Order: sequence, then C-alpha cells, then structure tokens
Amino acid sequence: MALGMYAASVPVYQRQLGALAKILEKGAAWAAAKKVDEAVLGATRLIPDMLPLTRQVQLACRFAEESTARLAGIEAPKAPENAEKTLAELGGRIAAVLAHLKGFKPEQVDGSENREIVLTIGGNPLKLTGQQYLLHFALANFYFHCTTTHAILRHCGVDVGKRDFLGAI
Repeated sequence: MALGMYAASVPVYQRQLGALAKILEKGAAWAAAKKVDEAVLGATRLIPDMLPLTRQVQLACRFAEESTARLAGIEAPKAPENAEKTLAELGGRIAAVLAHLKGFKPEQVDGSENREIVLTIGGNPLKLTGQQYLLHFALANFYFHCTTTHAILRHCGVDVGKRDFLGAI
C-alpha cells in the first residue's frame, strides 16, 4: 500500500504540533518556577539575526495550515501575524491549527501529488508538484521551526529533550 499525501502530512503535523504544545507548557512551568517573565522566553533567539521563539511557533503553525490547504486545493487560512505574545497564547494558536487540521479528510489531500503548487519567493514564482512541495518545502520548513523552538527553550534551560521533541508516537 502506498503512502498517501494525507498520511504524509496531516497526522505528522498533528503529532508534532501536540509535542510542540507540550514543550511550551514545560517552558511556561519553567518560567513560573524560575520567576522569569514569559515574554523573555518568547523574545529569545539563538543568534541575533534569527526569529524569536514566538515567530518560530507561529511559522510552524502556518506551514501546517497553509500546506494542508494548498494540497487540498482550498484557500489557506490567514492567521494574524505576530498576534500571540505569551506561551499560553501560542498554545492557543496550536490548538486552533489542530482543530483546523481535524477538519480535513484523506480524500481531500490524497491525489495531490501532481497538483501544481505555485509559491512566490523573493518576488519570483516557484512551481512545484504537490509531492515536491510537501516533501521538500513544507515539511522541511515545518520541522525547522519546531526544532528551533525546542532549541531555544533548551538553550534557556527548560528541561526538554529528544523525547519531548518526538512526542507521542
């Protein structure tokens, strides 16, 4: 049996976003225990020219939402940019994305391997098949932002490890 586009995307996003929500909860508990303002965690970057933790979470959510919508051939939802400021608000954003993903059925996404996906990057159109888009662009970006969120929290001293990143399998 072949792996369908739905199985390669929606359940992957659901599992990883669930893990991301749990590490944010650990981050909030750590901040409370250490009497650190959550805004400090949210603004933390590993290096000055990278995006802060809040944007990392928002972008992970955006890649999950937008890629699933594109593969299903529907309009991608437009979440407000930089709306969430606290870890709890970021958890709410994740919950909203998980609820959105729950609405997709396999038949909406399966068969999108050859659907043309056109992205505009740096003002230039980039044409990809659905499979290229999912495997080489959307998932890579999604995992990048999830990994960076984990790394920022770990760098700050939050007790998260590989098992936290992987979540429930």
